[in-house]
Amino acid sequence: MAPLKSLEQLHPIIDTTFQSFCASHGIFTVEDFLIHDLYVLAAFAEQQPESEKLKQGITQILSVINAERQSWMNGLELLEDARENKHVLSTGFEGVDTLLGGGLREGQLTEIVGPSSSGKTQVCLRAASNVATNYNAKVFYLDTGNSFSPQRISGFVNWKSGPSIARTGQNMLQQVMNSISCHSVYDIFTFFDVLHQLEFNLRSQTCKGDRRVQLLIVDSISSLITPILGGSSSQGHALMVSAGSLLKKIAHEYNIAVLVINHTVGGDRGTSKPALGESWKSVPHVRLQLSRDPGSSVCQASILKHSSMASGMTARFVIYE
Repeated sequence: MAPLKSLEQLHPIIDTTFQSFCASHGIFTVEDFLIHDLYVLAAFAEQQPESEKLKQGITQILSVINAERQSWMNGLELLEDARENKHVLSTGFEGVDTLLGGGLREGQLTEIVGPSSSGKTQVCLRAASNVATNYNAKVFYLDTGNSFSPQRISGFVNWKSGPSIARTGQNMLQQVMNSISCHSVYDIFTFFDVLHQLEFNLRSQTCKGDRRVQLLIVDSISSLITPILGGSSSQGHALMVSAGSLLKKIAHEYNIAVLVINHTVGGDRGTSKPALGESWKSVPHVRLQLSRDPGSSVCQASILKHSSMASGMTARFVIYE
């Protein structure tokens, strides 16, 4: 993101005084600004002689972040982008793949929404196993709630290889587990740190010609963002926008399929709706909603948003606990 100095011409409040104040706290860019605790920064600003001006500067940068969106592309550019090395990766669930138009599309952010125990994590684990197994690719898995299960991955691999070829299955399992890099992430600031490290690794990967990361999973994005939303501060909303932009940037620039999990919250007339509100709604390229009756192994998926599939289309798939 932009250095603070580059914003001064358009936003005079971000002057040398404000820049010096930020620099004293190690903040030189908009990105540095986001990953700092703004409550602490505002408290320091209160102690300065020009506190009101500094707080206006903080508010101005938050407004800049909120206004930042991915640039518009014309129809021809969108078509070329869709054709350029954009493969689909099967999740391993036929019903889910049908609704996705074949699977998770590289270069796009796909969101799966659903209440607790609706099968969201099962789809993540199956997709991770399937991509590592069938595409000889690396998977980067961000686990925000201790839901990653090596045992379940093992179950998928052993089920695929079959009991009659145990040794081959064991070798395959080792290869699959070595291909999945799981990171525990419990707050939004660690999330940004991990993604920036991933970006660095992806640039190195391109130079070295290694097996590339083809799938990035975040289970779940709402667990990271919900705690920072609300209240009078706009920092939470700005961080949410930045998180969505960074995920889409990684998907687009490195041709990676990004899969994120979102929870549901209560809506009007007792219905449920995806968490994170209207601002997040525009972030995913594709949204699927899952549901499952208690005690059933059959899940239902329905399309909430897709560029080439009709909203409301449904499919069923079976999970095994």
